[in-house]
Amino acid sequence: METVKHLARPLYATALLAVAALTACSAPASGSAPSASAPTTAAGSAAPTASDSAASGPYGGYASAAEACDAISTQATGASLLPLSAAQGKTAELEQKKAELAETAERVPEALKADFTQLKDVALAGLTDQSVYSNGQFEAAMAPVTSWLSANCH
Repeated sequence: METVKHLARPLYATALLAVAALTACSAPASGSAPSASAPTTAAGSAAPTASDSAASGPYGGYASAAEACDAISTQATGASLLPLSAAQGKTAELEQKKAELAETAERVPEALKADFTQLKDVALAGLTDQSVYSNGQFEAAMAPVTSWLSANCH
């Protein structure tokens, strides 16, 4: 029982940190676009679909900045909670969350792709090695995603 408490405390702290950092982000005002570092496409292009690559538009594989911001924020927060889902023993639910995280990593705007992929990889590693939460590795992987959300999602 003491081992469970020992593992739960860093996970709980990380989850609170992630939720606090990401709840400050909300979708951008209608018509606003991500920062200039995001790739742009020619005017009049069709809205991207889930099967489009991240480079297909300024919002990656998302139709709007609001949709991109919501999905990225939700999945980044969810990444911090993966070990809690695993601890509950709900294998099907955990696999679904892992798949959603991987899909988001493929759809994020190009400017965020490497950082979000790193977050995904660290979060998945945390399922078997929870030291990624206690040694600061998860916070380091979360930082650029949180920065992108702060800069692009108002």
